[in-house]
Amino acid sequence: MFNPSQEDVRRFFCGVRAKARSGQVLDALETLAGEWLKEHPEYDADLADAEAAVARVYDGADGASNPFLHLSMHLSISEQCSIDQPRGIRQAVELLAARRASLHEAHHEAMECLGQMLWESQRAGRPPDGQAYVDCVQRRATTRPQSG
Repeated sequence: MFNPSQEDVRRFFCGVRAKARSGQVLDALETLAGEWLKEHPEYDADLADAEAAVARVYDGADGASNPFLHLSMHLSISEQCSIDQPRGIRQAVELLAARRASLHEAHHEAMECLGQMLWESQRAGRPPDGQAYVDCVQRRATTRPQSG
């Protein structure tokens, strides 16, 4: 099982940005990451300098979200959907994307469910409940989006 460190993750995304900008060939995972980078141009400055990215602390104190966590969640959900693990996640995300007319928006909503599942797992000291995660995404797919 691949278990990258925080530094590995940050260097991966910074490397993808650099390779894409210089026109280098990307492997399959890098290509997928590059697509999510295009969806989040607001993170470009965070990924421009790998050494600064590795050193930066994203604790929310400055109001900034962690772009590496966000992009990693996009990749995780993409991978989950590609192998339908947990079972039913592909259909739930596809339905949510159709209802919201946006895969990107569907991912953001699925992230909330994924984060909730992980938080509850850690809090209770139990393994993550994949079915609860899928159920959460399915509920979102069958309800109207909340206006903000």
